[in-house]
Amino acid sequence: MQEQERAGATASTVISDVVDKHDADLVDLRRDLHAHPELSWSELRTAEVVGGRIEQAGWRITRYGRTGFSADLGDGGPLVALRADMDALPVQDLTDDPWASTVAGVAHACGHDVHTTALTGAALALAEVHDRGLLPGRVRLLFQPAEEVMPGGALHLIQKDALDEVERVFALHCDPGVDVGQVGLRLGPLTSAADRVEVRLTGSGGHTSRPHLTSDLTFALAKVTTELPAVLSRRMDPRAGVSMVWGSLHAGSAANVIPDHGVVTGTVRILDAVAWSDCENVVRTVVDEIVRPYGVSAEIDYQRGVPPVVNEPVSNRILSDAVRAVLGEKGQVVAPQSLGAEDFGWYLERVPGAMMRLGTRTPGGPTYDLHQGNLRIDERAVGIGAKLLAQTATRALTR
Repeated sequence: MQEQERAGATASTVISDVVDKHDADLVDLRRDLHAHPELSWSELRTAEVVGGRIEQAGWRITRYGRTGFSADLGDGGPLVALRADMDALPVQDLTDDPWASTVAGVAHACGHDVHTTALTGAALALAEVHDRGLLPGRVRLLFQPAEEVMPGGALHLIQKDALDEVERVFALHCDPGVDVGQVGLRLGPLTSAADRVEVRLTGSGGHTSRPHLTSDLTFALAKVTTELPAVLSRRMDPRAGVSMVWGSLHAGSAANVIPDHGVVTGTVRILDAVAWSDCENVVRTVVDEIVRPYGVSAEIDYQRGVPPVVNEPVSNRILSDAVRAVLGEKGQVVAPQSLGAEDFGWYLERVPGAMMRLGTRTPGGPTYDLHQGNLRIDERAVGIGAKLLAQTATRALTR
């Protein structure tokens, strides 16, 4: 145990020194990626630039089709994985930074450029740890495409056996609501599952003066819109954190015409994995019960999205140890549960792991929101994220 502690302390020093040495280069890389964002499944330049740097550092690269890739280091022992997502969003960059997006209508408005750069920095540090004989196992880096779409890149990598032999998997996500120099951790559910629901109703239409001769489809659609979220809150365990919100509602085009078809679409978000598996059947049953008295037909398109990110206890403690090593006792804050979705949850369906929230807000500065074109991050978060990921890997391997 004492030998492991000494090796861990030495590895910690190496990680810190290497990341500090490359800090300016990492910030430049982040700015380069930010200026050249690529949408889901099109991260060709990103993968080439990042993959080339990592391969030069001694990592063994495995490519998965046109874009995503993994990188392996180490010759034996347990295997842990670190994941970063590479894709940008179809959002206009509203900043005036010199490194603002050069691609119209596309921007890294979720911080994936930070995730990718931080993992690149971790790769450089871990390569040096390995070269000095201080890496007590193997590390696999997962550079994932298409986190922002469903089905996303996590499933693609899993289907390509990217988790083969992996014992634990870790990731970070930018949090513009947390100050730089702090990290949000939470045991258990961190993000929610997210499913897309579309309900299409059809029935006999007619004149609004004679609703008794029609199915009064608009009224039936309104009942689905209001009652389905309400009934779900009673049919499902309230501890599961079920939230159903509609985003689109269409029926008819004239004030005096009852239409013969209509559609409402929205999302269901759930914090509990068991409830997530049950939700589709409950939705279908409730919709049928709601529309039955009105004589309309309901067709439901229920698309399961991603499972919740549920931080496993041992993995969460490993993250906590890494945070203390990098940022001290005051570096850790409690992360609130989020109803946002993250396809990192697919990895956690298969192996234990955890995700941390990387603070990116300048203390005393404005709080931005993810998926907004004005998002800015305090670039000190890049080096911090690199150290955290590398520390997490070495600490996971020594447990």
